Amino acid sequence: MLTALSIRDVVLIEALDLEFDDGLSVLTGETGAGKSILLDSLGLALGARADSGLVRQGADRAKVTASFAAPPEGSPLARLLLDNEIEHEPGEPLVIRRTVKADGGSRAHLADQPCSAALLREVGRHLVEIHGQHDDRGLLNPGGHRALLDTFGRCDTAPVAAAHKAWAAARTQLETARDERDEAERDREWLDHAVGELEALSPEAGEEQALAEERAGMQAGERIAEDLDAIRAVFEGSDGGLAQLRGAARRLDRVAEGHEMLAQALEALDRAVIEASEAEEKLNVAAEALSFEPARLDAVETRLFELRAIARKHQVEPDALPELLEKLAAKLDALEGGAASIAKLEAAEAKAAAHYAEAADALTQARMACGGRLDKSVAGELAPLKLDAARFQTMVGELPPEQWGPRGKDHVEFLISTNPGAPFAPLAKIASGGELSRFILALKVALAEEGGAETIIFDEIDRGVGGAVASAIGERLSRLSRRRQLLAVTHSPQVAATGANHFFIAKSSDGTVTRTGVHELGADERRQEIARMLSGAEVTDEARAQADRLLEKV
Repeated sequence: MLTALSIRDVVLIEALDLEFDDGLSVLTGETGAGKSILLDSLGLALGARADSGLVRQGADRAKVTASFAAPPEGSPLARLLLDNEIEHEPGEPLVIRRTVKADGGSRAHLADQPCSAALLREVGRHLVEIHGQHDDRGLLNPGGHRALLDTFGRCDTAPVAAAHKAWAAARTQLETARDERDEAERDREWLDHAVGELEALSPEAGEEQALAEERAGMQAGERIAEDLDAIRAVFEGSDGGLAQLRGAARRLDRVAEGHEMLAQALEALDRAVIEASEAEEKLNVAAEALSFEPARLDAVETRLFELRAIARKHQVEPDALPELLEKLAAKLDALEGGAASIAKLEAAEAKAAAHYAEAADALTQARMACGGRLDKSVAGELAPLKLDAARFQTMVGELPPEQWGPRGKDHVEFLISTNPGAPFAPLAKIASGGELSRFILALKVALAEEGGAETIIFDEIDRGVGGAVASAIGERLSRLSRRRQLLAVTHSPQVAATGANHFFIAKSSDGTVTRTGVHELGADERRQEIARMLSGAEVTDEARAQADRLLEKV
């Protein structure tokens, strides 16, 4: 709901601050007083094109600030703000500010955060509907007619949405299976060769690393083998170093008795024999550990190179070869059992499609029944609005199959015929300006439960009518305002009298500068304004009495 509107330096408005209540607010004033400026200012705040011509002469910028009641948590508007990362405190008014510079630049702020004009327009569609002679939104947009009909008739689309989701999932599974089969068929010869090659190789996970480590160990042993053989030759044989040490120890033992120094030398020699024996033993152990068979090295290298070569061929790591074999084998198997599998998926898809069609057909029948009730409801509103020759029809037709979706397979559009025998056609293509506004009012009254924008503005909905028709318009606006906040720009005293709040728009001049002002009328002022609307420039006592009678009816 619009709660406040602040305008600075827009065309003829220098400074204006208005507050609005719920219910029906009417705006009146003499022709040319500037009612359109007020609507243009609100339109600017709601994302309309920023025209530098809106800036008041002599000012460097124009600014409009509009405040709206806080959107309920979880509402479409609240979700829209969240999706666009607009931070807004729950329960706080939603403030929109738009500034236009005289040089053409503009800025937009939503809840004190910079935003695009496109986002303002999207937000504005949730906040305000403006219905005038040149309006091309809201009820004139066939894209929203299906949702309006569903809301009017309380048509439950949940079963159709669930059936569509299941159908889409079955269709996706079938399409995936067919794609895999077709791909496998194209590559059957390659698959046969690749699977046979991998099965012959029989790769194992972790095998490449184990082979590489074994190969590295054997290569290291090969390099050390020659040095070990040379070292061991020093120890081995009758002429080896260890044999000579032992011989020297035996000779020294025979002559060392009684000679202290020789005894010490013998002890040292005995220790050397012991250490040399240990060294020989450890060399033998090492040689045994590092020994390898050249044939084994050849086998390891051959296996390692084969693994790496086929991995490069398939552009995977060697450890991924077992998984690749399993995947390719599954594709090959799918060619054998694919026909049965696809037949099963085709049956499931057909069943899901039939279930969707059944649910969608039921929804279509419900919509057609609701459309009939809506036609009658609108028809009941047309005659009092001097549209008794017109007919209204809710057209429910079938969309092309590629456009069927979670809300069914129906195209819904509101059509009218303004003259007997004339064909039905879309609202905007047939109705004149005054007729269009009254058709929209009739629709709005019939769709009173529809959860659209909280604020609806009717711009001169009573153009070209008076008397009983104007009274009927006023009565319907009043009825509609029990569910929505309404603002009506009107020239009709009958409509003006039905308002809960009355704003008067006037233009004044000091000889050099012309200004437009707006103020809310009190009871006596309102009586005088309605009397002026009834009698013209000269307000008579009879006009005042007639104004009293109009106000008493409210």
